[in-house]
Amino acid sequence: MKISITGANSSVGINLLSHLSQKDGIATTAGVRSESAFESLPQSASIKPAIIAYDDPESLHQALAGADCLIHLAGILIENKNSTYASANVAATAAAVKAAQDCNVKHIIFISVVGANADSRNAYFRSKGVGEELVLNSGIPATVLRTPILMGPGTAGANSLISAVSNGQTKVLGGGEYCMRPLDTDDLSQALAKLACGPAQDSHVYELVGPEPIAYRDLIKKAGKLMEREVEVGSVPILMAKLGAAITSTLKRGGITPTVIDVITLDEVVTENANEKIGISLTSLEDTLKKILASES
Repeated sequence: MKISITGANSSVGINLLSHLSQKDGIATTAGVRSESAFESLPQSASIKPAIIAYDDPESLHQALAGADCLIHLAGILIENKNSTYASANVAATAAAVKAAQDCNVKHIIFISVVGANADSRNAYFRSKGVGEELVLNSGIPATVLRTPILMGPGTAGANSLISAVSNGQTKVLGGGEYCMRPLDTDDLSQALAKLACGPAQDSHVYELVGPEPIAYRDLIKKAGKLMEREVEVGSVPILMAKLGAAITSTLKRGGITPTVIDVITLDEVVTENANEKIGISLTSLEDTLKKILASES
């Protein structure tokens, strides 16, 4: 079986490649934007790196040639002057879908986000919702997997958490009262492997989140306790943060914006967790934190 992955040099992509390389009979094409990203990929005879450009159909055709499944990981939360939601989350998805159609790919898996909606007032959630529609309307059996904040060694969420705990004190948006459902990256990789290797006849939208809801301030304190460190958690008023973000992002033409702040502070709530339907067991939050902390030592 052949699986093609976009955004393969992301922390999620690297974790997924490591999982897939341990399975017999699976060859993966790891799509990245430049040759310099090859070094970050796991070294395995089953992994073939490929340079892709979303404005170059031929590069996508080469990466997807003979693929049974496309796992589209590529996308952004934070815009910059060279990459916007329109280009990275919508146009790139449209290009990947078109290449999958041209190459007769049998299954598309799209990594989305809890809260995605094509009619959302939030530009990020709207772009991911539009991406979902592109995949679901492709004519190819598709699986949309909506995920929360991802936690594992090397993820942005883990790095922020470690930084907050290491300083002994931190200030977070709104005091960190918003509810999170952190998902272990190993659990996500197991789900993706199951979905990619299973039968694909229909299209589905799943929400896959971690097993335990927790306020962000409590997540920081929980990590601190595991490090035997007391952490003082203060508050940054959200309105003030949005005002500062609006000014700074306009001057820099990118970075943290009010849109990103709304995403970060959204309560991650789902009606049904898809872990049982997919057929995976979820890692406890404490075990996920222990893995992250072990990787830092």
